[in-house]
Amino acid sequence: MSDAETTYLVIDGENIDATLGVSILGHRPNPEERPRWDRVLTRAGETWGGETKGLFFLNATSGNLPTTFISALLAMNCRPIPLAGSATEKVVDIGVQRMLEAVLEQGHGNVLLVSHDGDFLPQVEQLLDAGHKVGVIAFREFLNGDLAALSGKGMRILDLEDDVHAFTAPLPRVRIIPLESFDPIQFL
Repeated sequence: MSDAETTYLVIDGENIDATLGVSILGHRPNPEERPRWDRVLTRAGETWGGETKGLFFLNATSGNLPTTFISALLAMNCRPIPLAGSATEKVVDIGVQRMLEAVLEQGHGNVLLVSHDGDFLPQVEQLLDAGHKVGVIAFREFLNGDLAALSGKGMRILDLEDDVHAFTAPLPRVRIIPLESFDPIQFL
């Protein structure tokens, strides 16, 4: 795979919103607390070069769409993909899985997946095995362990806050400290 290939930024919007709301903020995120998707798109374009196509998957099973948010995505050249299905279907997960499979089938392209979800493990592993450049943008501490382990196969992990700088203000997070950089003095 060449560096100048298209990078598909595949965003699992439900997963990011749920992780941010439940695990970090403790409440449904307000608009100003959500990631700045324009920053995520910019970082995606800087990762491997070439064209970047932003694809934002949304659950539209209710029949309602957040029109202001859809307009903002379109203004950033990020394509909203509103999916609907039965109440028991994980429509966003199914859509993301199909998108990853389509990149694999076409035989070229890089993927940056924005999610913490292990449901995409088979597709991500297949992409890596086929020689695609693959990365995940997430909060490292909430990333599925099996998915994180694929970094050993060359998958890149970018932290949504620390590496991508997707937020306008620091989030209230407890960060994992690598033992080699632990300085107990800072806690005294």
